[in-house]
Amino acid sequence: MPVVSNAELSSKRQDILEGARRCFAEHGYEGATVRRLEEAVGKSRGAIFHHFGDKEGLFLALAREDAARMAEVVAQYGLVDVMRDMLARPERYEWLYTRLEIITMLRTDPAFRAQWQAHQSVLDQAVRERLEQNAAKGRMRDDVPIEVLHLYLETVLDGFISRFAAGEPPERLSSLLDLVEETIRCHAIHSINDSSKTSQK
Repeated sequence: MPVVSNAELSSKRQDILEGARRCFAEHGYEGATVRRLEEAVGKSRGAIFHHFGDKEGLFLALAREDAARMAEVVAQYGLVDVMRDMLARPERYEWLYTRLEIITMLRTDPAFRAQWQAHQSVLDQAVRERLEQNAAKGRMRDDVPIEVLHLYLETVLDGFISRFAAGEPPERLSSLLDLVEETIRCHAIHSINDSSKTSQK
C-alpha cells in the first residue's frame, strides 16, 4: 500500500474544505446533503468523512479555519475590517450565510454549541486582545467596559452577515461600518458630551 505524505493529506483535506465551502454557500447547512457534498468535492462520502468524520465535523472544520483566518485580520486591523473584507471579497464568505441556520442549532443542541464555541474561541480572543490593545493606547472610548464593546461588535457581525445575505447594498453596509467605528473610538463619548454641554448653554 502506497504511503501518503502529510503534504498530500493536507492538500486533500483542503480540496474537500473548498468544495464543501461552495456547497454550503449554495445550499445552506441543511440543503448540503451528502450527495451534493460528493458532487461539489468530487470525492466519495467515504473519502470525505474519512478526513472529517461526518457532515457536522466538516462544517465545524470550516468554522475553525475561517475563524483562524479572520482572527489574523482582527489582530492587525480589527473586526470591522473583517466585515469590510466581506464586502470586498464576498466569494470567500458566502458560506457564512449558513450562520443564520446555525443560530437554531446553537440554541437547541448543547453538544454542537460547545464545539462551535470552541472553534470560534480563537476569533473571540483576537477581538478581545485587539480591543484591549486599542484601549491601552487611548484609542477606545473608556466609558464602556471592554466586555460590552466585544459583545457589541459580535452582535454587529451577526446582523451584518444577515443583511449581507439578504442583499443589502454594499455601499450602505460600508456606511454602517463607518458608523460602528465612530461609536467605539475614544473621541465618540467626548463628542457626545460636548454636544450635550452646548445644548445646555
